[in-house]
Amino acid sequence: MPRVLVVEDERNLLRGLQRGLEADGYEVVTAASGEEAQAQISARPFDCLLLDWMLPGRDGLQILADLRRAGDRTPVLMLTARDTVEERVLGLDHGADDYLVKPFAFAELLARLRSLLRRGQSDRETMLQAGDLEVDLLERKAVRAGVVVPLRSREFDLLAYLLRHKGAVVTRDMLGREVWNEPGHALTNVIDVTVTLLRKKLDRPGRPPLIHTVRGVGYCLRAE
Repeated sequence: MPRVLVVEDERNLLRGLQRGLEADGYEVVTAASGEEAQAQISARPFDCLLLDWMLPGRDGLQILADLRRAGDRTPVLMLTARDTVEERVLGLDHGADDYLVKPFAFAELLARLRSLLRRGQSDRETMLQAGDLEVDLLERKAVRAGVVVPLRSREFDLLAYLLRHKGAVVTRDMLGREVWNEPGHALTNVIDVTVTLLRKKLDRPGRPPLIHTVRGVGYCLRAE
């Protein structure tokens, strides 16, 4: 059971996050201020931190900076209402692993949390698989039903990302940020076109489709 520290000074949001995460199988520890967060971090290890930026006392950036200076590489997902490019860059430069702007969908928070928890393991993976599709991350080669699928660099990166989130819905904003390194809302057409091209290359007669559109949300890769 992954242990997650949720640091948030909005009490209703804090309680809601705790209930939702516990229902999804996480062990949740909460803190409502920077000082409480620091005490919890000092008391026990965590698998991930959900850290609000604006906190009474020591703010999230100060806590994050202290963690990284101490060599603590625990994944940190920043939760904040700040949405300018400069502020996102500031958070990432202080050592945040991901960034979620309020208000957010709880399903997206869960997806990003799963991604952070998998990241250490994924960095060591060399092969990804879904059904009859196999992807070699070292050789950057995709094979479906024994046939090599010719992919451009961006198509390969997109496919690897979808495979790492196999079975989960990924939003265009997630794809823009993680695959294109740009805000997803500015790349909607580019993302949709690339997904369409990738889907055509992967589809095989008599084989089930792998990439599915979730209308109004994004995409999901799953093997039937």
